[in-house]
Amino acid sequence: MTGPQQGPGPEPAAGDTPEDQAGPEQAGGERRSGLRNPDKAVRGLGAGTMALEALVLLLAIQPIRVVGGDLSGAAIGAIVALAVACVVLAGLMRRPWAWHAGTVLQGLLLLSGLLHWSLFALGVMFALVWAYALHVRRVILG
Repeated sequence: MTGPQQGPGPEPAAGDTPEDQAGPEQAGGERRSGLRNPDKAVRGLGAGTMALEALVLLLAIQPIRVVGGDLSGAAIGAIVALAVACVVLAGLMRRPWAWHAGTVLQGLLLLSGLLHWSLFALGVMFALVWAYALHVRRVILG
């Protein structure tokens, strides 16, 4: 045994119908995802994706400078500004417009590829990750 054992659930009341016993999420119809709080799970996915993107952008500055050649001050400024925007959006995932802002942010990262080719490569990777996060959001929330 690896965990604590749980006993049987509470007994149904005498007048309970099957809909009452199933719980509010199943009374009108089946929950699509099976998650207790799908909105919170999706917000966590978006926030985690944005936080990871911010971390990777900031940690990529030095390797890009060493391996990729000249990294201008404008490119470093763009990386820092995008990373700050990612952190801010990670905290604002409760707002419905934050998902659209995250999509715009991916486009801005792709455009920063005009400053350095490696930023375009990062933009492509994170645009694909963001597209997957949007797909998961659509599947879970409907």
